[in-house]
Amino acid sequence: MSTTPGVLAACTVSCLLWGSAFPCVKIGYELFGIQSSDLASLIAFAGARFLLAGVMVIVGTSMAGGHALVPKRRDWHAIGALAFFQTIAQYSLFYIGLSRTSGVTSSIIEASNSLLCVLLAAIVFRTERLTSRKVLGCAVGFAGVILVNIVGAPGAGLSFSLGGEGLVLLSTVCAAVSSNLAKGFSADHDPVLLSGWQFALAGAVMLACGLGLGGHVAPVDPARPLPAVALFVYLGFISAAAYSLWTITLACNPVSRVAVFGFINPVAGVILSALLLGEAHVLDPVVAAIALVMVSAGIVIVNRAPQRPAKKLSASLEARHTMAAPHEA
Repeated sequence: MSTTPGVLAACTVSCLLWGSAFPCVKIGYELFGIQSSDLASLIAFAGARFLLAGVMVIVGTSMAGGHALVPKRRDWHAIGALAFFQTIAQYSLFYIGLSRTSGVTSSIIEASNSLLCVLLAAIVFRTERLTSRKVLGCAVGFAGVILVNIVGAPGAGLSFSLGGEGLVLLSTVCAAVSSNLAKGFSADHDPVLLSGWQFALAGAVMLACGLGLGGHVAPVDPARPLPAVALFVYLGFISAAAYSLWTITLACNPVSRVAVFGFINPVAGVILSALLLGEAHVLDPVVAAIALVMVSAGIVIVNRAPQRPAKKLSASLEARHTMAAPHEA
C-alpha cells in the first residue's frame, strides 16, 4: 500500500466510491419516495444510512481484528464531538441541501472541503502555518466554486440559494471542523474506532429524530423493494469501505502524498451525476470543465509539499500538514 501504484489504486477506489454517493443519494430519494420538502424523512434517511455504515465498520473491524471494537470511557468525548460535527450537523445540512440542487453543483461545492480545512487549521485551530502556496491554492479552488455557482445553468445567471447550495456549503464547513478535530483526537484514540462509533451514534440520533418528526424510511414500491434496499446497502458501504481504505492508506504513507489524490472526488461526482442523473444539461460543459480544473488545481497546490533537499526535511513539517479525507455524500 506504500508503493505509488498501491497508493493510486487505493485513493482512486475511495474517491470513486465517494463520488458515486452524490447521484446515488438523489436516486435513493426517488426509490424511497422522499420529497425535498420532507425534512423529517431526509434526516431519517441519512440517519439510517450512517447507522448502517457504523455497524459495518464496527462489525467488519471486530471480525478482522479478532476482538470486539468497543470504545473505552475516555473515547466517548471524542466520539460525541465527531458525531455532531462530522455526521449530525454536516449531513443534516448536506442531505437537505442536496435535495434542492444538482449533484453536479453539490460535488463541486463539496470539493472545497480540503481548502476550508487548511484555512481553519491555520486561522482557527492554529495547527499549521498559512503559507503563500496554501493561500494561492485556496484562492484558485474557491474561484472554481464561485464560477460554477454564479454562471450556473446556461442562461440562468446567478444560481446560489441559501436553502440549496448554501446548506451544502455549510455542511462543508462542518466537515472541515470535524477533520481538524479528528486530527487532534487521532493522537490518543483509534481513528477507525472513532469513525465506526461516531457513525453509529450519530446515525441512531438522526434516525430517531427523523422518525419522531414523522419521517419515513421505506421503499416507495413495497412489491419491489430490492432496488431500494440494494442502493441503501451500497450507500452504507460507501462510508464504511471508502473511509477504512483511505485510513489504511494514510497509515502507510505521508499525508501529503495521499491528499493530492483528493481531486479525483469532485471529478467522479460530476461525471457520475451527469451519467446517472442525466444532469449533463445543468451546467455549461465548458464552465463545468473550467470549474473542475480550478478546484482540482487548488487542491493539488495546497497539498503538494514544496520541493526541498531531503536532508533539510524534518518530521515537524509533516506533522504541521493537515489534510482531510474527501467528503462523500
